[in-house]
Amino acid sequence: EVLLRMHSVGICGSDVHYWQHGRIGDFVVKAPMVLGHEASGTVVKVGSGVTHLKPGDRVAIEPGVPREVDEFCKTGRYNLSPTVFFCATPPDDGNLCRYYKHSASYCYKLPDNVTFEEGALIEPLSVGIHACKRAGVTLGSKVFVSGSGPIGLVNVIVAKMMGAAAVVVTDLSASRLQKAKEVGADFTIQVKNETPQEVASKVESVLGCMPEITVECTGVQACIQAGIYATRSGGTLVLVGLGPEMVTVPIVNAAVREVDIRGIFRYCNTWPVAIALLASKRINVKPLVTHRFPLEKALEAFETTKRGEGVKVMLKCDPTDQSP
Repeated sequence: EVLLRMHSVGICGSDVHYWQHGRIGDFVVKAPMVLGHEASGTVVKVGSGVTHLKPGDRVAIEPGVPREVDEFCKTGRYNLSPTVFFCATPPDDGNLCRYYKHSASYCYKLPDNVTFEEGALIEPLSVGIHACKRAGVTLGSKVFVSGSGPIGLVNVIVAKMMGAAAVVVTDLSASRLQKAKEVGADFTIQVKNETPQEVASKVESVLGCMPEITVECTGVQACIQAGIYATRSGGTLVLVGLGPEMVTVPIVNAAVREVDIRGIFRYCNTWPVAIALLASKRINVKPLVTHRFPLEKALEAFETTKRGEGVKVMLKCDPTDQSP
């Protein structure tokens, strides 16, 4: 293990949800819990077996650590391990604090040209990497991203990086769609009160064809329905957003058109990829951060996120650090 002095911690919608509702699905908060799982910091101390890190190293933290080497770990899908420790998922504490201890294997050294803030953004970025890999985005893909929150935006960034020829994004909010344009979306559609079929036909008309790939980032029933209707026959719909446990969807429409529906659970094996992309300046995640607060103003930061202002709210945990 390593002891870290925390630097930057992003606030996720799930953090706000636990704070407001005390549960997400089967994960129920039963005792006080530290929030935060999008994080970076500086190594202060290392355990006796740690060789790849030393005090002073700047690192990004992968929050999910398997507790045992089971079949999922052996096949490289450790995110599916039932015994995984995950920051800020009950009963596991997160890392929104001054000092934090974590498994050294899940701390990744940041190159000098990658900032702490970018290091903290690797966590949401990883969701985009994992989703686009599961979707099979490749050279020339036409992609529909449903939802323009932080996760929709990282999917736009990654889909373009992986070779998508055209990406269309839908959302209710004009300002969020403007942010999608800023990070590389080719087309945006502001949804008002259209039916799922109408949304699907709008997607088709702006792209000039039905997309082979849809990445659904809202979890809203109507959006999942639109995702099925919009996806080209033989294409893939990846469900990233989480809503209610039971959702009514036109599954037969998907089945008879051979539309593959895939889920994702967090991510795995994405930190090295993300660090390489950030270090080579192939992707730019800086526009995602719209608000910054010191740790003492955490409540204000959470309120800002809850109100849906900006995109990504970042907390600064190290009072001695003066970097912008």
